[in-house]
Amino acid sequence: MDLSVDEILPDYFDESRKNTSEVWGKSLNIKKGEYVKIVAPSGSGKTSLIHFLYGMRNEYNGSIRYDKSDIKKFDIEDFTRYRKDHISIVFQDLRLFPEQTVWENIELKRQLNPFHPAERIKQMAEILGISDKLESKSRTCSYGEQQRIAIIRSLMQPFDLLLLDEPFSHLDNQNSQKAMQLMLEESEKRNAAILFADLERIDYFPYQKLYHL
Repeated sequence: MDLSVDEILPDYFDESRKNTSEVWGKSLNIKKGEYVKIVAPSGSGKTSLIHFLYGMRNEYNGSIRYDKSDIKKFDIEDFTRYRKDHISIVFQDLRLFPEQTVWENIELKRQLNPFHPAERIKQMAEILGISDKLESKSRTCSYGEQQRIAIIRSLMQPFDLLLLDEPFSHLDNQNSQKAMQLMLEESEKRNAAILFADLERIDYFPYQKLYHL
């Protein structure tokens, strides 16, 4: 699956933003297997960009295309198929079900379109240090633990593109590196692209393309 971003700009940004951004108002192409880093200071529209790419919002000019299909023309069934089979995401605000257990939050995602057996949840939880939280309600977990839950959840499905919106904001360096390594291994299994948007460069993310938003 190819992703093409052509001349997009949020409706709420002035045209002048195109002059200082390497993304807004530009043409970008991301192919399967590529690792792309977006450096995006606060207020530059990082989360908006991720939401646009995931099809959650469409208040922008320009076009976003998956396999040459403009996602502004997608209906609910199109988005359902792409999100089930082709695109996974770690939201900045995580979007866990607070009253469900950690296991249930991850297993609900896995059951929609399993890429792994259920046993893999325990393995990933052990790697990321939250195996003792699987039966706890997600609302009782720290924000850093919730980030790790959201990361594991994103890896339960098939995907050609993994979207990351500040996935390590509440993790220390050691846990961030463990989580990054896990995502890299899972992406390699799928020959999937990663688009990683954050406030600064991450040394342990081996990006091939770097853009400043």
